[in-house]
Amino acid sequence: MLHNIEITVNGKLVKARVSSHMRLLDFLREELDLIGAKEGCGKGECGACTVLVDSKPVNSCLMLAVEANGREVLTVEGLSEGDSLDPIQQSIVDNSALQCGYCTPGIVMSAKGLLLRNPSPTRDEVVEAISGNLCRCTGYARVIDAIMQVSVSSESQDKGSER
Repeated sequence: MLHNIEITVNGKLVKARVSSHMRLLDFLREELDLIGAKEGCGKGECGACTVLVDSKPVNSCLMLAVEANGREVLTVEGLSEGDSLDPIQQSIVDNSALQCGYCTPGIVMSAKGLLLRNPSPTRDEVVEAISGNLCRCTGYARVIDAIMQVSVSSESQDKGSER
């Protein structure tokens, strides 16, 4: 069965006709050519497909495109403005917090979701926010440091546990 949907993706209204079983991940990648969200496990366990839906991190492999009807979706492609990276993206680069990069878009989106809810997270809150994002390359220390660097309050870096 086909459904008409209207989703605001990266600030632009998108109207489409999709099948009942099309995942949001596939809609973004195949229909909109937004390939930042990656298929990792397909089971919601790795976080490589994380996008924000109504400002909350969601595993797009577990959400149907029809479930996003009438909602706002933000992908990693929607963070930068022209040649200017989002502060989280820039901090990841500046802190050498990526290696292969496969998981990076998902981590960036989880971090963005956290910072939208809580601009001054503790280190423990950062760790919890990215706990659903698996990375086999970095070991997370630099990733956590990069996210902490863009938090609003530098004193928040002193809160929470030290790693």
